Amino acid sequence: MKSILGILTTLLIVGFTVTSPLKTKLRVTILDGLGNIQDSVAVTLYANADDYRASVNPVVPMQLTDAKGRTTFAGLEPKEYYIHAQKGDKTNVGAGVVADVLKEGKLNKITIIIE
Repeated sequence: MKSILGILTTLLIVGFTVTSPLKTKLRVTILDGLGNIQDSVAVTLYANADDYRASVNPVVPMQLTDAKGRTTFAGLEPKEYYIHAQKGDKTNVGAGVVADVLKEGKLNKITIIIE
């Protein structure tokens, strides 16, 4: 009985110390000012404000939103990101451009409005 209790205790300790194997993701949904879904929007993530302003050094390659107005970036670090979204002459410049610090091992979600 003591050996079973010892094994269970060890498994419990190991379970709490192992980092999550899940990737940290950010799902970006793009809407227009009227709340309509926007597909084929170019979405780019930047690690800091300077790179965002200069449009250099994206964290990952640009992605386009799908028919549901969404795109998902995976394998990210749990930190804040600057987001640039553009479709034609509509962008999110002057609106929401910073995602809060991402939660590690989770699917984080943000909605961006382009006008």
